[in-house]
Amino acid sequence: MSNDFVKGVTIGEAEVTEKAKATEEAKVEEMDFTEEETKEQVRTNEEDFIQGLIDAVEFANEETQKIEIVRGGKLYFAFSIRPLGAEEYDKCRKKHTKYVRNRQLGMKMPDETDRVKYQSAIIYTATVDEDKAKLWDNKKIWETLRNKEYQVMNGLDVIEFALKAGEKDKIIDAIDLLSGYESNIEEVAKN
Repeated sequence: MSNDFVKGVTIGEAEVTEKAKATEEAKVEEMDFTEEETKEQVRTNEEDFIQGLIDAVEFANEETQKIEIVRGGKLYFAFSIRPLGAEEYDKCRKKHTKYVRNRQLGMKMPDETDRVKYQSAIIYTATVDEDKAKLWDNKKIWETLRNKEYQVMNGLDVIEFALKAGEKDKIIDAIDLLSGYESNIEEVAKN
């Protein structure tokens, strides 16, 4: 590994298994069918569709991407992220959103989301378990930071202290892309 690093967050290529690569590289040919031919194709290829769905789930669970934090040409630490599901994004958002009761409607309404905590929660949730244990949940790191007068109560606090705001934004972008969210609105519009 080279010691010449570019300042900032380095986002590596997504790592997938050979099986997932083979699935991803399968070529698709577009054809026009009548309604009856389409129904027949579905009946004929039902097992393939089922296996395709199963493979898609496995691909999402196996895909990871390496993140390197580099400052001043020095690699400080690295970790891998995985894609998140919609429920995981939603859980992080709900946990870090303040709610107020609307008396006229008689229900709780979202007031404001703590963006800093929300970003840290997304990064924490997307970090693969092995790296989460080594970095964010490492009690030795917690104690060392506490001895330096940082108030660390959990892994989210370590993320808040260890990453700069711009680094968090880049990591969130990488998580979003890995999770299937398009960053280029023009590309989404074309599709």
